[in-house]
Amino acid sequence: MNTFFTIIKSDYLQRTRSYTFLITLCISVAVGYTFIPAPGASYATIQLGEYIGVYNAAWFGYVTAMMSSVFLSLIGFYLINSGIKRDRITQVGQITAATSISNTAYLCTKALSNFAILMTILAVLFGMSIILFFLYSDGYPFDIMQFITPFLFIPVPAIACISILAVLFEMILGKYSVLQNIGFFIVFGFLVSLQSRDSFNTANVDLFGSQVVINAMVDVAQTQITDPDMIELNIGYTIGNKSASKTFIFEGVSFPISYNISRLLWVGGPLLLLCSIAPFFHRFDIKEALRLLPKKYNEEYRKHKRIQIDELAEVTPKIGLYTLYKMELYMLTQNSSKWLWLPTLSIMIAMIFVPITISHQILLPLVWFLQIARIASITSKELTSNVAPFAFASYKPLQRLLTSQLLAAITLLLVLASPLLIRLLINNDSTAVSAILLGALFIISLAAFFGIVTRGKKLFEIVFFIVTYTNMSKLPYTDYFGGLTPAIHHYYILIPIVVVLYVGTYSMRKLEIRRL
Repeated sequence: MNTFFTIIKSDYLQRTRSYTFLITLCISVAVGYTFIPAPGASYATIQLGEYIGVYNAAWFGYVTAMMSSVFLSLIGFYLINSGIKRDRITQVGQITAATSISNTAYLCTKALSNFAILMTILAVLFGMSIILFFLYSDGYPFDIMQFITPFLFIPVPAIACISILAVLFEMILGKYSVLQNIGFFIVFGFLVSLQSRDSFNTANVDLFGSQVVINAMVDVAQTQITDPDMIELNIGYTIGNKSASKTFIFEGVSFPISYNISRLLWVGGPLLLLCSIAPFFHRFDIKEALRLLPKKYNEEYRKHKRIQIDELAEVTPKIGLYTLYKMELYMLTQNSSKWLWLPTLSIMIAMIFVPITISHQILLPLVWFLQIARIASITSKELTSNVAPFAFASYKPLQRLLTSQLLAAITLLLVLASPLLIRLLINNDSTAVSAILLGALFIISLAAFFGIVTRGKKLFEIVFFIVTYTNMSKLPYTDYFGGLTPAIHHYYILIPIVVVLYVGTYSMRKLEIRRL
């Protein structure tokens, strides 16, 4: 039992002390601050036509709990889905495997560690909701149970389920991290699509736990308001003059027994599945290490073939940028499963035949998101591969190495967008072409900057997932490729951001090189 809790504690401390977690926590605080708009704000998060709830304790508690459930389910998976991989890379897994802890217990420690990470962020959001109540409420009494009850029943089971799913995805899919990312993207999109009162009659299949509260809000509003055109539920960030909104009184929900059972099933079901397949866990044996290597390296390992120095080809120094550029481009195309090229090529072909609007607004961000595993580590792979001292000691590492990495990644995105770019050029739509070029520059600068600052790829994966999901939902706020927003606004907002990111990337890498 001591080993069980020691693993949880050490894993939790290791991850909470990382730059990625600290930055994610800061982002969570900033996002949590927007869950309840300030009085007179120009947006709303939950609104029934022209009506919102009065700013009492129940409204603050339930709205922030629902928003936290969706938000943490969104970013949580990408924050915690590498616990087993980290143990394998750091060889902590091999040490753990030598202890008496069982496969089931070990996998449960990873799930509990994931849960502790997300609960830490949820605790911050819980505190933020109370702070917002005292800032915004207009004389309504404070009732702590109106905060504890919704947070306990709505987001806690959701993040517990996500914590277990992260372990399941990692165990089943193994080294295919891109499959994990894309698979969860699809699952999450499907679950969000169910967040409509008309999509099903019961809230018991709602992972996020908000459907029963939404139904209660609509029912309460119908009893207080006689306006027949009032009931049009909007969930999410809606821009509008909220200060002119009318109000109704919402005093909380009495959760039915069926709902409570469903929340337990959302946790118990994945946990039972995890325990049932735990006997098949590889437990960090040598065969698993060999399986994760390319086949040609496996053969060399088994043969114990020694490298003969005198048999190696003579090295001809080439200090030009083009040589490094070709090598970086080659590594980008190899840095993922080869099967991924099938959906990528399918989308590229579809770009030729579907309407340009669909190709620009939907297919382009989708085909770029499929490359998340390739571009997320363009500036952090030296650190994760433990070759940073050698790479940074090369000739002109900033002008040659970093520039070649950025150019190769930008080239990859532009090649993937080439069917759309060609159609736009034929139509003489230079504005859309320049917007796509700027979008490629932006997303690569974001990946490069986050990779250097956090010394990893997790933060970029989280942000890119959120951005892509909002793009697929056709929300204009994160349109970085000019598919939804007017070009003039696109340029004014994005160009300064891109310039700052690239300057920051080179500056941070220069500082990093000096420290080695």
